[in-house]
Amino acid sequence: MDNQSLRGFVETVEKADPGDVLRITAPVSRDLEMTSTVFELDRQNKSPVVIFENVTGFDMPVVTNVAGNRRLLANCLNATVEDLPAAFRARCQNYIKPEIVQDAAWNDIVLEGDDVDLTKLPIPFQFTVDAAPYITAGQITARCPDTGIDTTGFHRLMLKGKNRLGVSLHSRRRMYEYHRRAEAKGQSLPAAIVIGTHPLHYMGAMVYAYPPNVRKFEIIGGLFGEPYRLARCGVEGLEVPAGAEIVIEGEILANVHEPEGPFGEFTGYASYRSTENVFVAKRVRMRRNCYFHSVVSGMSRDHILITCITREGEILNALKRNLPNVKAVHVPHKTCGAFLAIISMKKIAEGEPKMAVLATLGTELYTKQVIVVDDDVDIYDMDDVMWAVATRVRAERDVLLIPGVKSAIIDPTSDPNNFTVTKMGIDATAPLDEKYAERLVISDEQRARAREILSQANIN
Repeated sequence: MDNQSLRGFVETVEKADPGDVLRITAPVSRDLEMTSTVFELDRQNKSPVVIFENVTGFDMPVVTNVAGNRRLLANCLNATVEDLPAAFRARCQNYIKPEIVQDAAWNDIVLEGDDVDLTKLPIPFQFTVDAAPYITAGQITARCPDTGIDTTGFHRLMLKGKNRLGVSLHSRRRMYEYHRRAEAKGQSLPAAIVIGTHPLHYMGAMVYAYPPNVRKFEIIGGLFGEPYRLARCGVEGLEVPAGAEIVIEGEILANVHEPEGPFGEFTGYASYRSTENVFVAKRVRMRRNCYFHSVVSGMSRDHILITCITREGEILNALKRNLPNVKAVHVPHKTCGAFLAIISMKKIAEGEPKMAVLATLGTELYTKQVIVVDDDVDIYDMDDVMWAVATRVRAERDVLLIPGVKSAIIDPTSDPNNFTVTKMGIDATAPLDEKYAERLVISDEQRARAREILSQANIN
């Protein structure tokens, strides 16, 4: 069993607790049905790994929802759910250089030329508004044309034909810059799309705040606590995870733009905004009996939870530099895993909550609202957070508005011309110089006794 692969993760989870893996053997359509099934599980507050073993018209199973469960992700880092952001923060700063191996699992089957046909992959059509089926778990790997440093990351990939994918580089970070630099030289950007990786790769790929000379694969190695095993693929100079399920080799074309989208994004809306780039596939490599990995799009936990955790870790890392009394950070799934951050702190001086607000907004592009609360408030309980806002906020004193701040281009509230928004901070901490009435509390012991009493009354 490969401890760095998607199938190794699935086997580990299924062995530890079979209930955390749901195998669906009934026939399902690649159009809408897999997405609606995972959303129904979300609605029931259930987050197993889901394997659709019988996708009508295809001979390849689809694995999804591998990143929809905080407990399973915490297990990957040998951490508790509560300590997951801190464990992520610590490990992703411990860069470990990758190991280059000769044998790769994806070399079992190699398709080239006219044999390349992406339409034979069970790529889900997820929402009625989507322009086409989308590869959502495909991570693009490419090298900077100037420095030679590679990167890997998620970008939505729209099926356009047998060897053609539409791609949006709307995060406008490293991959966008690498393509821009190649295009400035009159060159397309050689790239590989990797499908089917371990959740720790998924998590490491979402890290964006790191030194320019560090490889993403070194960050992923830090998360594993050992060198990440890579193998050279058919794109000159590129190395990709040796345990991946599928590798699609090709290039992102220079000076070619075609309509891409709409696509059901993490905002809960259809996104029509795109950089409209084009990827052309030249070769496909895959494991024998491989899994097709897909991330359910929209506001599913599978799509959003990893970004919640990585943002929590990034923000916590930034805040701890100057505010060691910050206790924890929570980026709720229900606020799109991006737009709201809640900060818990033991305030020792007035003004610290506003420092936390400004540091958070300066760290995380997508975050638009920050709420800072005292450490007696449970930041994972929105009822408790809103109680603090309702009882501790004086708007004229505690609400901070910052207009004209850069935001994500797919943020539906951002200015369509320059992608800026007004960002907001709320200091929901109690003033240090005012005596507040003592908060009503029920101790953990009292809660345990209450559960015992209810259990005896057959109420669970």
